[in-house]
Amino acid sequence: MKVYLTDRFVEQEDAKISVFDHGLLYGDGIFEGIRLYDGCVFKLDAHLERLEMSARAIMLQLPWSRQEISDLLCESCRVNGLKNGYIRLVVTRGVGTLGLNPLTCHNPQLIIIADNIVLYPAEYYQNGLKIVTSPTRRNNQAALPPMIKSLNYLNNVLAKIDALNMGAFEAIMLNDRGMVAECTGDNLFIVHKGTIYTPPVNSGSLDGITRAAIFEIAAELNIPIVERELTRYEIWIADECFLTGTAAEVIPVVELDKRPIGEGKPGPVTKRLLELFQRNVAKDGTMI
Repeated sequence: MKVYLTDRFVEQEDAKISVFDHGLLYGDGIFEGIRLYDGCVFKLDAHLERLEMSARAIMLQLPWSRQEISDLLCESCRVNGLKNGYIRLVVTRGVGTLGLNPLTCHNPQLIIIADNIVLYPAEYYQNGLKIVTSPTRRNNQAALPPMIKSLNYLNNVLAKIDALNMGAFEAIMLNDRGMVAECTGDNLFIVHKGTIYTPPVNSGSLDGITRAAIFEIAAELNIPIVERELTRYEIWIADECFLTGTAAEVIPVVELDKRPIGEGKPGPVTKRLLELFQRNVAKDGTMI
């Protein structure tokens, strides 16, 4: 596999950055996770727009245009002979001195990894996920806005550890008010009495690209969808629950904290949303 590293493609074993890069030292950088379906990069422009917004939010000047990054990303897929896969796009602040001062960094690093993806096992899409509530709370948005896809993911990693320690693969994260924010890497939705509900961004959730696609599909199906704060109780009594994310796509949840959701199996709305999402991915893609 070849990795794009700032100005060239290198073999993965040669893809190395300096130990003085502030992305490594302080998590000072941003990223996007992007899917490739049948030779089409899914919602590439939306991902690159979000990358630019993350960069502006942390005052990181991108020396590449959106078109330049787009071209390099597509070339990364071609170089690796990919038609389906996952692309990790990373920008670090660059090499600097020891210390937090970002003004010592002058050359941001662009890293593009285009590779195969390890999905949730098929059985989870057929039978649904059993998840738990993590005791690790989501970062307060006044400290680190969740809209910024930064390299600071330790909060999510700790919640993932909580899930694994409790015998689950995924966990819900609550915000500092005790309301549902999101899962460790996915947005959360419930279906109740014919309406879809999901936490708003100001609850501490990421404004996910797949999340936005579900809003579009729900509109096509004439299913009302509402953004509002959710409690765990509302998930326990929901008819259906599902998660969305670049890797997960749309995956049903059938149990939270040992409590079955609905009938304890994937529901019809979730199944229909996944079906239409998978049907639409090529239409919303950029050919490599």
